[in-house]
Amino acid sequence: MSGLETKNNPKRTAGSSGPEKDADPKTPVLRISQLDALELDSALEQLVWTQFSLIFQNCRPGLLTPVEPELKALLQLLLWRFTLYRSSATVGQSLLSLRYHNNLSSSPCYTPLSRKQKLALGLLSLGPRWLQERSHSLLMCLGLNPGGPLSDRDCGFLQQGLRSCLTVVSSVVQLAGLINFLVFLRRGQHPVLAERIVGTQAVFTKSNVVRDITYQYMNRELLWHGFAEFLIFLLPLINTRRLKGAVSSIVFGDSADGKGAEEGKGVWKECGLCREWPTMPHTVGCHHVFCYYCIKSHSIADACLTCPKCGAEAGQPVPVKLEVEMIGAS
Repeated sequence: MSGLETKNNPKRTAGSSGPEKDADPKTPVLRISQLDALELDSALEQLVWTQFSLIFQNCRPGLLTPVEPELKALLQLLLWRFTLYRSSATVGQSLLSLRYHNNLSSSPCYTPLSRKQKLALGLLSLGPRWLQERSHSLLMCLGLNPGGPLSDRDCGFLQQGLRSCLTVVSSVVQLAGLINFLVFLRRGQHPVLAERIVGTQAVFTKSNVVRDITYQYMNRELLWHGFAEFLIFLLPLINTRRLKGAVSSIVFGDSADGKGAEEGKGVWKECGLCREWPTMPHTVGCHHVFCYYCIKSHSIADACLTCPKCGAEAGQPVPVKLEVEMIGAS
């Protein structure tokens, strides 16, 4: 009898092994998982746009600028077509084992999104972005550019009303988005206003999944952030000038030149900072010479100044005394 029932209802058998059976709308999804899914979707869109822009990198600059909003909307539409429209889940949700559930359905089990909900969700996701990027051009075409050559007195009643409506609608949408996000932080559902309007909710693909991110990925992220914070703390403590001078003396052998200079065998013809003929030559305790204004300004800016060539600690600038030998004509 059961075999006959299975044969007569193949859809029931096929659907019992799919994600519709495993998904549990009653299991709450972590807020961080929903926010991570949005971040992954945004990163994917940026990655696709970057790869698309590389195609035109050898063309003249500004080639894509006039149609950039339309091209971005087209790429986002393609992503929507092959992700959300096909499987009721975005790329970020798929990586985190999430998918959209139809809240408007009366069934207690998982129900995928209807075609109208998918279209509405895509429209509410792509439309406002495109309008925001194209608002300036649209206002210019209608003569409503804020701060433009037309004054309020010259504009007609319709133009003034339309400008006011655009301002009010933009403010209301931003305020509604803020309120929706605060409600999301309180209740843990619908991080985006479009999801609340359409009637969708993120649920787990499998009922026994809580957060499908491997500990290896999380450890790598924590390790990288810790290393970055350590570098931010460590780099200001490193005297880069002294380190550069020490490496330069080892590689190029400035010490040998210094000995010759100290013995009077060399002639100081170059400032160690500006690389020009030293004006009012001064020294700071090492065998290198500097212009007075160069070394004085650097010592005022940096209290722990070191010689940029040998890395020695700089003392007070002292004038250089040179013996000039006059050779007369015989």
